[in-house]
Amino acid sequence: QVHLVESGGGLVQPGESLRLSCAASGNIGKIYAMGWYRQAPGNQRELVATITTDLITNYADSVRGRFTISSDNAKNTVYLQMNSLKVEDTAVYYCNGDLAGWGSIRRNYWGQGTQITVSS
Repeated sequence: QVHLVESGGGLVQPGESLRLSCAASGNIGKIYAMGWYRQAPGNQRELVATITTDLITNYADSVRGRFTISSDNAKNTVYLQMNSLKVEDTAVYYCNGDLAGWGSIRRNYWGQGTQITVSS
């Protein structure tokens, strides 16, 4: 079993900052990448940012320059620093792990999601 546990969501005003954390635990064999996706009501889940174990990052255009993804490979943890938050950033944010458990094939794992609401 592999588990991804997110923390750090909440309610903030436009222009404020939040930091999300996601820790992977359990029967982890190899992590290839971790990242964050989000889903707003009525919308499909979309990529926010990803980071590989080689620290190669990828960002959605809508968050580039405002959000920063980082990781601590020793702790199997990924972070998302979100600055200058906008109302349109409101969504449920999901942690994603591209990894293989011991004795299992490589696949995507998901956290339970954490709500971020940006509102004045």
